[in-house]
Amino acid sequence: MMTRSLTIDYGDDVLLALGLTPEEFREEAKILIAIKLYEMGRLSTGAAAGFANVPKPLFLNKLSDYGVDTFDLSGEELQRDVVGARRHL
Repeated sequence: MMTRSLTIDYGDDVLLALGLTPEEFREEAKILIAIKLYEMGRLSTGAAAGFANVPKPLFLNKLSDYGVDTFDLSGEELQRDVVGARRHL
């Protein structure tokens, strides 16, 4: 699989305002992009976790840290998932 990179220009004022090192800011920015893509329905939790290069349980925890619902399912979707899970037991 081909890996691509993204460059974002920012000044030291951003790091000072956030109280982060460049490495901490890079990691947080990746998480924030992944969270937003998940929230918009563009990536699954697994794909978003992979994008952010973090384990899926950590990504799920970060969703709640940023006020994003971990599971955004309708009642019908949830019912289908429960029925499907029972079939696999």
